[in-house]
Amino acid sequence: MKKLLSIAMAASMLAACQKSNDTISTTYTVNDAVSKAEWKGSAPDHFHVGSFKVTGSLTATDSGKLQTGDFIIPISSIQDYDLPDPVRQTLLADLRDNFFKIALHPDAKFHLTGTAPYTKADTAAIAGANTLLTGDFTMLGQTHSISFPAKVSATADSINTEAKFDINRYQWGMNNYNDSTQKLYILPTVNIRLSVKAGIKK
Repeated sequence: MKKLLSIAMAASMLAACQKSNDTISTTYTVNDAVSKAEWKGSAPDHFHVGSFKVTGSLTATDSGKLQTGDFIIPISSIQDYDLPDPVRQTLLADLRDNFFKIALHPDAKFHLTGTAPYTKADTAAIAGANTLLTGDFTMLGQTHSISFPAKVSATADSINTEAKFDINRYQWGMNNYNDSTQKLYILPTVNIRLSVKAGIKK
């Protein structure tokens, strides 16, 4: 009888610990010095690549499950990797002013609304993807829900999130150079690779 009582008490304590791990929340601040959203925009015969900084915060349970989060992408932080100056600066000015209309919309934003386990063998996803992230992505004053697989890894004091996915820029009204009959035509699909490292402020 005593043995059965001991087992029951141990099981109860384990269940309480598991419940605690799933309910206690910790907020992690995005490290904008190393976090970035890399982009690739393509025309039929060439492409350009670059990045944006990422700021914001994430909330997760003690077991490392993401609960909420907000990523902010300052448009002014846009970089191009493949062109020399001064051509690079011309491209960046065009992107900031004409594509993103930075004077009216200085930031793009992603608000996390849900997560789910991800176990598919998807070659299009980031290697090791284990979580499907769903959220509201705002750009150019328009908000649309998007979902993408991500690799989420946690330590005692940090959460790292990596993902790669595509968006269709037309969905947010970014319609520059959209006529395929013209010499300068840019494809609607933009490739994104996200790398976000967040930690507890000390």
